[in-house]
Amino acid sequence: MKKSFIAVLSALALLASSCMNGLGTSTNTNSGGILTSVLGSVLGNVLFGGGLGFTSSSLVGNWNYNAPSAAFTTQQTLAKAGGTATTNNMISSLAPTYQNIGINKNNTAFNFGADKTFSAKVNGIPFNGTYTFNEQTGEIALKSGSNTIKGNVTKTNNGMGLMFDAKQMTTMLQNCGKVTNAAAIEAVSKLAKSADGARVGFELTK
Repeated sequence: MKKSFIAVLSALALLASSCMNGLGTSTNTNSGGILTSVLGSVLGNVLFGGGLGFTSSSLVGNWNYNAPSAAFTTQQTLAKAGGTATTNNMISSLAPTYQNIGINKNNTAFNFGADKTFSAKVNGIPFNGTYTFNEQTGEIALKSGSNTIKGNVTKTNNGMGLMFDAKQMTTMLQNCGKVTNAAAIEAVSKLAKSADGARVGFELTK
């Protein structure tokens, strides 16, 4: 499994290099903000069993994209994948890929209402609907039109992590964000598939 993960990271590194070359000398403050996500990653690096859940009331409000985020479902899956360093490597690999897609602090945000409605934009594309949230597990389901996207919510150093498995993240990017960069979507999907229990997504701040 570790060999598979390393192979995926190597492939992503090549894509990241291509992405950064395409961005020229863009080392602006937005880029720097994304890369600091390693310091603002999920507390404990796990989604379940860490006692880091949100209440329904703490979820309510406006949340703006801050950086990529990654975590594992349990301590066991985290340890099997290689520990905290693996999570940080995943976040670092996501950063240039998100940049290449165009996801940034100005065009990606979520608003959760107390009435269980939500509005959001990913990659600048708005969508809305209703949501359900399980305080005990941190599981969230966003229903918008014919799409229902299931993910996980947990605390980060800077706010909240909203994360998904490979299939759900692909749906989020393709159907909701209208992302057409197939190579970048595949890179994100492969990273989420690279180790058992891996989840990727967004760190959000109020």
